Amino acid sequence: MTREKYHPALVALHWLLAVLILFAWGVGALSLEEMPNSSPDKISALRVHMVTGIAILALMLVRLAVRFATRRPTAVNTGHPLLDRAAVLAHYGLYALVILMAASGFATALSAGLPDIVFGGSGKPLPESFAAYPARTVHGIVGSLLAFLVLVHVIAALWHQFIRRDGLLRRMSFR
Repeated sequence: MTREKYHPALVALHWLLAVLILFAWGVGALSLEEMPNSSPDKISALRVHMVTGIAILALMLVRLAVRFATRRPTAVNTGHPLLDRAAVLAHYGLYALVILMAASGFATALSAGLPDIVFGGSGKPLPESFAAYPARTVHGIVGSLLAFLVLVHVIAALWHQFIRRDGLLRRMSFR
């Protein structure tokens, strides 16, 4: 059984970021992608997506700082060195992909002039399509990679909880 826990700030940031990332993905992939840029609702949806993305980036940077400033529980040994190494790489990959996601979103926004349109009320129309911006392509690819890695992360956590029964999820809980 794994009894050591992460710092409460890391636990809170983990779950808050999980909710925000799922929300941003939902707004981006399920709403913005399907909505034409000519829709009057697009600017409001972009505003929500962009503010959420900024919050995710800021909280992820705080989380990294807290992670390196606080004691971490002992690494879990699955009995499979390759799985143990993959877990470490996956966690760093999650950090990197979230930061890349925010950076590519920021680059897309700047390239398309979105700050003035979405927050400044410039009255300018949105570009006909965001597909013309290379950063938007990167944003989509990184989003797919992030979704895949989050899925792997969830499956691994469930495997620990229900197959290995090693109590790993307690490390990321408030109890």
